Amino acid sequence: MTTLTAALDLVLTALPDPGGGEAPPGVDGKILTLLKWVAYLASAACVGGMLYTAARMAISHRRGDDTNVAALGWVFAACIIIGSASGIVGVLIA
Repeated sequence: MTTLTAALDLVLTALPDPGGGEAPPGVDGKILTLLKWVAYLASAACVGGMLYTAARMAISHRRGDDTNVAALGWVFAACIIIGSASGIVGVLIA
């Protein structure tokens, strides 16, 4: 067992540590601005998706049709993923 542990330690110490990364010169602030715009647009799409889905549900309920709550569930799932995207990426990279 100690041989296996020693071999594992040897392999893990031989792996390079990429660190936090570094932005190329001249684009540091531009990339951050672009990511903020994408995050803003994704949040706006979530709000729009909720409003659209809720309106469709209200119209179909008024007509007496069967309302599909699953569509609202998919919109909520997208909102959760978009809202926690940076946390998810941080966990996967670290």
